Amino acid sequence: MKSARGLALILLCGLFLTALLADVFAPSRYDEQFRDDLNVRPSRKFPLGTDDLGRDRLSRLLYGARVSLSLAPAAALVATLLAGAIGLAAGMQGGLFERAVVLCSDLFQSLPWFFLLLTVRALLPLNVPPLASLAVTFAVLSLLGWAGPVRVVRAGVRTIRESDYALQARALGCSRWRLFFVHLAPNLRPVLLAQFWISVPVFILAEANLSLLGLGVAEPLPSLGSLLRELENYSSLPERPWILAPACLLTAVMVCFHLLVPREDRIG
Repeated sequence: MKSARGLALILLCGLFLTALLADVFAPSRYDEQFRDDLNVRPSRKFPLGTDDLGRDRLSRLLYGARVSLSLAPAAALVATLLAGAIGLAAGMQGGLFERAVVLCSDLFQSLPWFFLLLTVRALLPLNVPPLASLAVTFAVLSLLGWAGPVRVVRAGVRTIRESDYALQARALGCSRWRLFFVHLAPNLRPVLLAQFWISVPVFILAEANLSLLGLGVAEPLPSLGSLLRELENYSSLPERPWILAPACLLTAVMVCFHLLVPREDRIG
């Protein structure tokens, strides 16, 4: 199992590095069109062929991976920090505020998360520039992804707050802020880190589904989800199997995350 996790870590780091350096590795820009080479087969010039607009599929795959693999960790980081702040405040404050946080979290989790994400995104403008759509997708994922982790953080705060060393610190006159920064926050770091690693693959799939449905990153900026839209015409797969490259890359990323996240940290 350790060797599998090590291989997954190496592969995932390689994919992230290649995606971040898409400007270096991509043969052309993601929006460059080759008018004389529309929908051509793979060749030395176009290793994955071109699409219907004459854009190099390999270049768009690299740029799309950079968008998806950068957007999801950033959104997961914001959502985890937001959940950490709300969970810490709820666990420390208690009372009416804690009950309100729990109620909001239960309400968010009682609804199908993806349908809630679709509803919120569909209410926002659809005809927006590519960078604006990227920011909108990032914001939606960040602001809707706090409900699950906040319950874990709140439970951790309550456990630490009622522990022997925390009670002893309060008995010795430790202030609320000192108890917060010295005893609570450092001990919650593993919990927050685990929630971050769990959220990243969830957000990668969420972004892919949004873009697949046309509600995510707008054209011509590619993402893994928007590249998967070519698979809607599945009847062409026997003739053009290379269009499966985005799906294969997404599957490889998900498998790597599945191997990396420890079993005891997984939800459910």
